[in-house]
Amino acid sequence: MKKCLMLIVLLVACALFVGGCASGSSTARMDYNFSQVYKIAVVDVLGPLGNEGAKNQLADIISMQLLQKGYAPIERAQVVTILNEQKFQRDQNSTPEQQAVNAGKIMNVPTVIIANVTEFGDEISMSIKMLDVQDGSILWVGSGSGSHSKLMGTILGAAAGAGGGVLLGGNSNSGKIVGGVIGGVAGGVLGNMLTPEQAKAAEEIVKKICKDMPSRVVVKKGLFGSKK
Repeated sequence: MKKCLMLIVLLVACALFVGGCASGSSTARMDYNFSQVYKIAVVDVLGPLGNEGAKNQLADIISMQLLQKGYAPIERAQVVTILNEQKFQRDQNSTPEQQAVNAGKIMNVPTVIIANVTEFGDEISMSIKMLDVQDGSILWVGSGSGSHSKLMGTILGAAAGAGGGVLLGGNSNSGKIVGGVIGGVAGGVLGNMLTPEQAKAAEEIVKKICKDMPSRVVVKKGLFGSKK
């Protein structure tokens, strides 16, 4: 039992050494008045994220940045509910941008956000676009990438699963071995889902991308500090 616990501790310690970095940039239309934008919706998150929960989480991360820029993003669950109620269907003959604009018209919002994740493994790459619902033009677009180790989530998941498996395996040596193997496999599978490390890496990338996104309210610095 002690050896198993020591193994788990070593696995977790190794995982802590895994890190990552992020970069991103963006550009916006110079002739557009972003102060007129208020309501906005993250209507679609495309890419190999694996499940709707991960897509919703990324949408929430983007919404956090929109809030910091002075916009009023519609809550993700509400976006999904409205589109489902209106029986919004994807048109295979239209582009993701066209579909996002159509979704924005259904939701009666002037602007929409669409995110496209092109890579989501040890390396994460994505682009984010803000679109004008009225004419479908791109108001702002950014892209970024970053890295982290998928191994961390798998190790932590396997370690936790193995520990639980050993406990379920009972006191016999054979029971511990079988329980540890089963728990390790199950934990490793769970670790391949969206992990806190993946979420953190995605958050850093989104921050880099949205750093130069135009704010809805221009902050002016006066004699007595900043004022809006």
